[in-house]
Amino acid sequence: MNAIVIQLLGSAVAVAAMVGIAAWARIPRPCPALDEAAAREILAVEYPDHPVGAVWLAADGAGAIARSGDLALVIGRLGDSWVSRDLPWDRALASEIRGGRVRIRTADSGAPRLDLAVSGVNPWPPEHERDLAA
Repeated sequence: MNAIVIQLLGSAVAVAAMVGIAAWARIPRPCPALDEAAAREILAVEYPDHPVGAVWLAADGAGAIARSGDLALVIGRLGDSWVSRDLPWDRALASEIRGGRVRIRTADSGAPRLDLAVSGVNPWPPEHERDLAA
């Protein structure tokens, strides 16, 4: 009888530990706001063969858009890290702005839409598209 109780308590402790670790693992770590240097560093790693001109930063530092030829290179915060996607520049320019955020739709199911904050100081699309030319 004692062996069954000990085994049951041991199993309960093990299950509680696994549940605690799973809950702790889902807590997002703080991700610092993106600045131009960090955006360029991410883009250099993700797209080493694409020259990057000027970089447009989201108002809240949670993303950036850079132009490389006919492509828009987009960085966005996803969880506690960054994702990068590319799409045609014309499609990025035509992205919908709703609620103070530019909504960029991607073809990737892992990050189907990236929402980047827009401000009056840094509007999207840029007034002079050539400012983001590579």
